[in-house]
Amino acid sequence: MDNATRFRETPVAGRGTPEHVWQPWLASVRCPPIPLTECDRLVVVAPHPDDEVLGVGALMATAATAGVPVQVVAVTDGGASHPQSPTLSPAALAAARIAESNRATALLSVGEPLRLGLPDGGVCARERELTTRLVDVLTATARAREAVWVLATWRGDGHPDHEATGRAAAQACSITGHRLVEYPVWMWHWARPADASVPWNRMRALAPTPDILARKRRAVDEFRTQIQPLSEDPRDAAILPPWVLARLMRTTERVLW
Repeated sequence: MDNATRFRETPVAGRGTPEHVWQPWLASVRCPPIPLTECDRLVVVAPHPDDEVLGVGALMATAATAGVPVQVVAVTDGGASHPQSPTLSPAALAAARIAESNRATALLSVGEPLRLGLPDGGVCARERELTTRLVDVLTATARAREAVWVLATWRGDGHPDHEATGRAAAQACSITGHRLVEYPVWMWHWARPADASVPWNRMRALAPTPDILARKRRAVDEFRTQIQPLSEDPRDAAILPPWVLARLMRTTERVLW
C-alpha cells in the first residue's frame, strides 16, 4: 500500500496517530540538528497556503532572524480546501487564504510568497510545468556560490499535491545543483512510530527559541479558514482541527535531509 492510499484511508475525523503516541517515541530517537549555519538562502515551496508555516514556520523565522533571506513559493492558492462549501466559493476561499498567508509570513519576518497560481488538487497534472517554474525561480533568486536550500513537502507525504510538489522541487534541485530539504506535514497523521515507509535516518531537527515558537503559533492562528469551521454546515468543517495542529505545533520541527 502506498502512502497516498494510507492517507486516504485515514480520515482527519478519525484523528490519526495521536500526539501522545508520537512524543515518547520521538524523544527516544536520536535526531541530529539542522545545520542552519551552512545555509545562505532558503526557498520554501508550499503546495497550499499554510503548508510552509505548519511544516517549517519556526525554521523560516529562525533563518530570517539570523539574516538568511527566505523566499516562499506558493504553488496553489488553496481554493479547493472546501469543495462543497455553501459559504465560500473557490475564488473567495482562495482570496481569503492568500490574505491569511500574507499575514502569517509577515509574522515570521518573511516577505509575501511568490504565487504560481496552479490549480489546487491538480499539481500532479502540472508537475513538469512546476519544475520549470521552480528552476526559473531558483535561477533568478540564487547568487553564484550561494548555499541555497530548497524546502519542499516530502515526496511521500501522502497528499497528491504535496508529493507532486516534492518531486518537482527535487527535479529542480537536480537541475540547479541546490540542496533539497523535505518537510512532512500529513505524514504525522497517517504514519506510526518506526513506520517502515518513513526514512527516519534522514531526519534532522530544529529546537526553536520560545519567542520563535510563539511567533509560529500566532502565524498559524491566521489560517482561520483552515483551523475553524467556515459555518455550522458539515461541509464547512475545519481542515486542521486541534488534534492535527498538535502534531505540527511541537517544540521541535523535523525535516528530511
